[in-house]
Amino acid sequence: MKVGPDDLLLIIDVQNDFCPGGALAVADGDGVVPIINRLAGRFDHVALTQDWHPAGHSSFASSHPGAAPFSMVTMPYGQQTLWPDHCIQGTPGAAFHPGLATDRAELVIRKGFRAAIDSYSAFFENDRTTPTGLAGYLRERGLKRVVMAGLATDYCVQYSALDALRLGFETIVVLSGCRAIDLAGSLVAATKAMAEAGVELVEGIV
Repeated sequence: MKVGPDDLLLIIDVQNDFCPGGALAVADGDGVVPIINRLAGRFDHVALTQDWHPAGHSSFASSHPGAAPFSMVTMPYGQQTLWPDHCIQGTPGAAFHPGLATDRAELVIRKGFRAAIDSYSAFFENDRTTPTGLAGYLRERGLKRVVMAGLATDYCVQYSALDALRLGFETIVVLSGCRAIDLAGSLVAATKAMAEAGVELVEGIV
């Protein structure tokens, strides 16, 4: 694909807690860093998302006595996976990976900062209705195509890609620049859902 002036590279949650040694480490999560850095050099427009939870967030297993990480609970907005405490505001775990090139980013979207609701997508909280404001930003800037990479393929990348497409943006996911948590086959399910919806899945950008 040819990168154009109306394209945005959206880098999803490349944070220390999602990389090896972090509180919610994705296998080979830091392997995306050099790939994303090369991608970023190709784009005029770059944005980042950052998981940004207050301590005691409702999506943490520790906030539900007796609940184990990766178990499911029913929240007012639907089913919610419970996670280990991660990406707590102001902590080193919430910081971007130190090798990630962030200087050219024009926007950082923080998500998950509302204590009562989790947020996977760069566009909406998990109630699927509360917006982050990213769609309005893209439209006001005249950006029409969103190219995504980051962590994790089967959660925040997938949710962001499906929402971008639903909101009318041409959407591409660079799989070589993503890594997955893969809970009970969630990676296969995510790639199938994205492909069937019309998200373009590519291994890389030549």
